[in-house]
Amino acid sequence: MTTVTSQPRPVPATADPATARPPGRLAGVVLMTGSAASTQLGAATAALAFPVLGPAGVVAIRQWVAAAVLGTAIRPRFASFTWPQWRLVLALAVVFATMNLSLYAAIDTIGLGLAVTLEFLGPLSVALAASRRGTDLGSALVAAAAVVVLARPRPATSYAGIALALLAAACWAGYILVNRAAGARLPGSQAPAAAACLSALLYVPVGIWALASHPVTATALGRAATAGVLCSAVPMTADLLALRRVPARFFGVFMSANPVFAALTGLVVLGQSLPTADWLAIAAIVAANAVSASRPQPGGRYRGRSSVPHRSARPWPRPGRRG
Repeated sequence: MTTVTSQPRPVPATADPATARPPGRLAGVVLMTGSAASTQLGAATAALAFPVLGPAGVVAIRQWVAAAVLGTAIRPRFASFTWPQWRLVLALAVVFATMNLSLYAAIDTIGLGLAVTLEFLGPLSVALAASRRGTDLGSALVAAAAVVVLARPRPATSYAGIALALLAAACWAGYILVNRAAGARLPGSQAPAAAACLSALLYVPVGIWALASHPVTATALGRAATAGVLCSAVPMTADLLALRRVPARFFGVFMSANPVFAALTGLVVLGQSLPTADWLAIAAIVAANAVSASRPQPGGRYRGRSSVPHRSARPWPRPGRRG
């Protein structure tokens, strides 16, 4: 009788953990690039409607579109909210309403690149305030110096526009803090989705006034609605898919480059050129954000815009990322 002995199957070589790359990293980079480009292209498209509808009218339409997207995708369970939960949702709604209006008014005044760059000081401030590292102190000083450069006196300097962008930054910081508390009381993305819907209701009278007091055109309405889709549905989907392919820290560092996307979009789409000093200041703020985003977070969580209705724990701004 012949005895058949089974040969052991060769064991595939295991990649070195130090050199192994997460699957789909390239696809993740493409998705993140698409998300950033969509957000800034949406803001630029909105700016094209400012001459007809004004920033307030554009924000109203954008809020309605974002609420329709989030409300349909997440379906907030309003009837189950308790009063403490409602307080947080109402706070988020006010933050959303103020953040987007102040950002769009700033874009109308000082341009897309500068407005978005200054807005990014919000999450940077939250991250640096909780840190005692010397590196983060250096990042704060670099960002402060960059703001001084951007706000330097020039014939075309608009301090009202700078103030509006800084108000948007403060709202983004407030959004992060309030959303952190809301995330502990409400599951998933219920809080930002509900807040986006309430924010849309707050803009009903604003939208009616804007539409009644401006010579509305189909082109302007289409641009405002397109901005709502480009700044909400597209980045939300892209961010969710990207975070399945890249580490959260890499995601945070990459998304810190949004001000560069904004400046380039402003240049190409809106013809908003910037002097060399402004480009250097934007690069400095991007670098400060990247350094802050790259440091390890407790529990491995990304410190950025969690649940953005213009970008649920980031997966998905914004504010611009955000509702």
